[in-house]
Amino acid sequence: MTESGHNPRFDDDLAGLDPDDPEAQAFARHLDRMQRCEPGFTVEGTLHNVAEFAESSTRAGGLRWWIAATIVVLLVLGVIVASWDIVVRAVQWLAE
Repeated sequence: MTESGHNPRFDDDLAGLDPDDPEAQAFARHLDRMQRCEPGFTVEGTLHNVAEFAESSTRAGGLRWWIAATIVVLLVLGVIVASWDIVVRAVQWLAE
């Protein structure tokens, strides 16, 4: 989107649709997200992708929301287990 709020996608891909229609604006934002090409292997790219996942999961409902919540819980659980393993191994190493 430009600074004036006009999305150039309405000129090309969505010609004929009302640019003031909220559904058309949401679809234009969806198309922008789908065609975005940025590196995901950087810290900034990873954080941006996590933020995008969080935003999309808040828009979801029903089964999709529960699946997203389960993925988040599993990721947090994996981080906790890995952190605990590192702490235990560090304490064992320091005790030697």
